[in-house]
Amino acid sequence: MSAYRGVRIADFTQGVAGPMACMLLGDFEAEVVKVEPPGGDRLRDHPGYPAWNRNKTVVALDLADPADLARARELARAADVAVFDHAPGELEALGLDAASLRDGADHLVHVWMPPYGTRGRWSGLPARHSLLAAVSGIAFRQGAYGDSPVHLILPLGWYGQAVMAAGAIGAALYERGASGQGQAVTVSGLHGVSEVGGVVMVLDQPRLPRGAPQGASPSYRLYQCGDGDWFFLATLFMPFYRKAIDALGLGAHWEVLALNPVLANEVLCEVFLTRPRSHWLGLLADAGVPCAPVGNRTDWFAGDAVRHAGLRLEFDDPVRGRLAMPGPPARLSATPASVRSLPLAGGLPAWTPPAPAVPGPASSRPLEGVRVLDMGSVIAGALAGAVLANLGADVIKIESPEGDPFRSDGGPFLACNRGKRGLGVDLKQPGAKEMFLDLVRQSDVVLDNYRFGVRKRLGVDYEALKAVNPRIISCSVNAYGDAGPRAPLPGFDPLLQAEGGMMAAQGGDAEPVLHTIAVNDVATAGIVAFGIISALNARRRTGEGQEVITSLLAQSLTFQLGEVVSYPGRPPAPSGGVDCLGLSPAHRYYACRDGWIGVAAETTAEASALLEALGVPGDPGEALAAPPEGPLAGRLAECLAARGREEALALLGAAGVPCAPCVRGYEAYDDAWLAENRVFEAWRHGRLGEAVGVRSYADFSRTPGGFRFPVPDAGEHTREVLAGFGLPAERIEVLLANGAVFEPAAARSHLRDGGAALFTQ
Repeated sequence: MSAYRGVRIADFTQGVAGPMACMLLGDFEAEVVKVEPPGGDRLRDHPGYPAWNRNKTVVALDLADPADLARARELARAADVAVFDHAPGELEALGLDAASLRDGADHLVHVWMPPYGTRGRWSGLPARHSLLAAVSGIAFRQGAYGDSPVHLILPLGWYGQAVMAAGAIGAALYERGASGQGQAVTVSGLHGVSEVGGVVMVLDQPRLPRGAPQGASPSYRLYQCGDGDWFFLATLFMPFYRKAIDALGLGAHWEVLALNPVLANEVLCEVFLTRPRSHWLGLLADAGVPCAPVGNRTDWFAGDAVRHAGLRLEFDDPVRGRLAMPGPPARLSATPASVRSLPLAGGLPAWTPPAPAVPGPASSRPLEGVRVLDMGSVIAGALAGAVLANLGADVIKIESPEGDPFRSDGGPFLACNRGKRGLGVDLKQPGAKEMFLDLVRQSDVVLDNYRFGVRKRLGVDYEALKAVNPRIISCSVNAYGDAGPRAPLPGFDPLLQAEGGMMAAQGGDAEPVLHTIAVNDVATAGIVAFGIISALNARRRTGEGQEVITSLLAQSLTFQLGEVVSYPGRPPAPSGGVDCLGLSPAHRYYACRDGWIGVAAETTAEASALLEALGVPGDPGEALAAPPEGPLAGRLAECLAARGREEALALLGAAGVPCAPCVRGYEAYDDAWLAENRVFEAWRHGRLGEAVGVRSYADFSRTPGGFRFPVPDAGEHTREVLAGFGLPAERIEVLLANGAVFEPAAARSHLRDGGAALFTQ
């Protein structure tokens, strides 16, 4: 029995985010019926369509036809979950809003996934990811040489929205399993951006500088070699960086290079230009230094690493021919996911509404009562715990005396660890492991992102945990999965960006570009949360726990799912360039007199309206197909540079051109439209003071989530947590005395940069 077998989902969405969210549930055997207009999904010809809509039955209904609209309402009310992505106001006009559909259908989980926000000026725009990136601030978060927004080649906000929605749906179903009641759930594009790019700002700290396309630190950046090829040096932590310096024969200059990053950057750039890439990769790998070549996604998806992980699946598509797509991104040991078919045309199912459920105990949060022992660190593991905490789980961050290696007072660490309580544990000390297993007996989930093999050496692998609690869900994350020769290797997000083709795609024909957003880390965090929630739903059916496994490697495919799908004659995915402004003159960012705007014309009518509104002569077809830096783009840029931003937006908006302002990263915290959509909230850190961070990754009508705690210092709540597990005060004192557990004063960690150079505000 899989996690969602028997769950009926009516998918009324199009494009990327909604279909992919339903895909993730369908992989775990939910029955998904996709309702499309007579002409099909707006992205029906996109290469990603077969992947985003696998395991689904596709039916056509014209919601403008009263009879079809009545059928749509009947289908939605009979489903367990109905998912929509319409703009604000459209569902109410059709009678497909939550209030209308749930009237007399208390079981229904109604999910709304608008592409932007739920209200305000920009929320009614047609779905264009470049505009979401503009209004949310993440276009200005990307590292750049110049002072301009950057067009993101991958639709990261929508991929984030998909994964957050899948987790929220699972959480709503889990809560319904206890209460018997559905509810309305909203997961907007802004919720997706909140998980993908959300960073905390401590109000009295200086803003972080904007990152660079190659990386902001000599220990963590792209380097070009003597043969012109590029690789990424991923020595985020000092021991790895020291190994690299020694391997390069520069150990005698270690202190100078460590203290002078500008000099180190110059020296390393010169050194790597003296030999071909193969030489440096071999030398550094032999020294145990994390590094990876920049490659393309086609070779990556067809290569040994993906094959060893079992993540390449092939099908015969009647239209496209032999088609390859990535498999499910998380593996559940007892209730695995599977891809059983490509999307299949069919008729409306004979669903009938379920019998009214006997009301159970009311919950105040979707994951209320779920206890998570969070041993995750850095971004992927830690942010997963924060997502679960935001959904209402009691998440306890467990750290050794050395602390999370990412620990700092900077925004990135704070964003990944909100909502948790802190427990200090040294598993190497007498009595510590026995105490930890006592906690496992009373917990639901243990989460870690240890390197492959480490948790077994520590005695906290799934088999050890299962022996004391058969209901435990053990989720482990590593870089390269748990099969193949790479499994034991350390790994960091940019290594998968490099080999997975993300850097080459963003850089285009120019040099590769590091995504400032840690793409694979945040993708992994979202998939971990979704996988754990799926395992919780499965446990409610079977009574048994299980192991959940995923990796950064798996997510190097998840957040470019539509881009890696391959088949003969597949059109190339978009590629960028250094400080990429867009895809064409009609779809790119432009500077006005007092700020930047995004223009996203994708049809001939929209391109014609753009040219006419600005009085620029030209062919609409050329505007859609010409280079984004060509003569026509130059004429449009000159015209817009003479106008104020608000004037330009009003003029183009009135002409029907999709457009929006580009908000700088740090401006987002004070932006009126983002405030109207309640993206951020103020909170207080006990030691650092006032801070601002994202509010939520989903909104629930009946069981609201949200962060209950600020970010803990290492071991901050040790006594409180252990007492809450029922440990006697005398035992707690013994554990503290022998160092098995500790409080903040005993932690040996020192504040580090916490990878702050990876992020901008």
